[in-house]
Amino acid sequence: MSRTDIAGLTARRIWDSRGRPTVEADVLLACGAVGRGVAPAGASRGSREAIELRDGGTALGGLGVDRALGAIRDEIAPALAGLDAADQGRIDEILVALDGTPHKSRLGGNALIAVSLGVLQAAAAANGSPLWRHLAGDRPVRLPLPEIQIFGGGAHAARRIDIQDLMVIPVGAADFTEALVMVAEVYRAAGAIMAERGKLHGVADEGGWWPEFAINEEALEALLQAIERAGFHPGDEVAISLDIAASEFGSNGSYRLGLERRELDTEQMIDLLGGWLGRFPIAAIEDPLAEDDTEGMRRFTARFGHQVQVIGDDYLVTNAGLIEAAAAAGACNAALIKPNQAGTVSETLAALAAARREGMATIISARSGETEDTTLAHLAVGWDCGQLKVGSFARSERMAKWNEVLRITEQAGAQATFAGRSVLWARSC
Repeated sequence: MSRTDIAGLTARRIWDSRGRPTVEADVLLACGAVGRGVAPAGASRGSREAIELRDGGTALGGLGVDRALGAIRDEIAPALAGLDAADQGRIDEILVALDGTPHKSRLGGNALIAVSLGVLQAAAAANGSPLWRHLAGDRPVRLPLPEIQIFGGGAHAARRIDIQDLMVIPVGAADFTEALVMVAEVYRAAGAIMAERGKLHGVADEGGWWPEFAINEEALEALLQAIERAGFHPGDEVAISLDIAASEFGSNGSYRLGLERRELDTEQMIDLLGGWLGRFPIAAIEDPLAEDDTEGMRRFTARFGHQVQVIGDDYLVTNAGLIEAAAAAGACNAALIKPNQAGTVSETLAALAAARREGMATIISARSGETEDTTLAHLAVGWDCGQLKVGSFARSERMAKWNEVLRITEQAGAQATFAGRSVLWARSC
């Protein structure tokens, strides 16, 4: 038996940042190394992403994971026993074939991604390397430009506003450490502004301030004021990024803005967002149109892709084929990368590679339901993703990831550079 052969696989139920069950898998190798993978969960999900296997019924709101744990115990563990964890591609091929469904619905995307990430971590542990170095090999690395939520909305805040995430990107930072300091000041200023207005009502799912605004534009204006109050020049030092998550309120070319009680067609939605681009220092917009509105995505990118990142999330669901199709259609110029959308490490890496081939910017991203697991920080650096989005600047499941990049910064030393603002500008489709 090789030292990196899989000798054991254990799965357990743990709890995510929303107090919901999720899957954790420990992979034991013959050499004694252990790797741990954890499945996150999203609130806003694309219809074509890997499907979580949940128990249904009344217990735990139907969100139990006993079926997914059983799938690991009864089918996945026997199938992987004795296989070489260093051969990630083969492991993931077996996982996909074992499930046998287009969207991992039989064994569960949550079961597959936990095991796949556990195998990756075990191989790194056997190699005696931190995961980022295991992935990067001998090459120098770049530390990612952070994209950090200040206000949470949409499905992350009971649809209090239509925009799902209002974020900042510290484009003027000289290094990752300074980038976090800048965001900390903006986050604090935003909280102070909300408190002064009597609208400070806690935080949303990802740690951003809970929105209390009459119209969507008021949230944008408050964010602009927070940047200025923190002492930064909007656009030049700190830019705005929006996750519209349009599939949550739009389909078939119709968009219903619940906060403002009005309905827009595709062209009106594009005009609305274009107006915001003219008024605010916005550097990136995620899912500006719904996942079924390819023509809308194409038209939006044709008009504005030269000046902002047009990011596909629900539209692309970390799928190499969808990324290639979107590039051919000219429907976006950046891709969000979420491992649990794909279901395995290898499929996630294939999506990242496809985006790079098409000249797209890439952003590795967490989900609204997270744990203290820090794997994403290592993937962002080791895979040279350029940008990292893991939520806000509050709550331990978010801060664990930002803090891990700080540790990686020290480990990498002179071998690491900071991605900075240049990663925002891939080619326009």
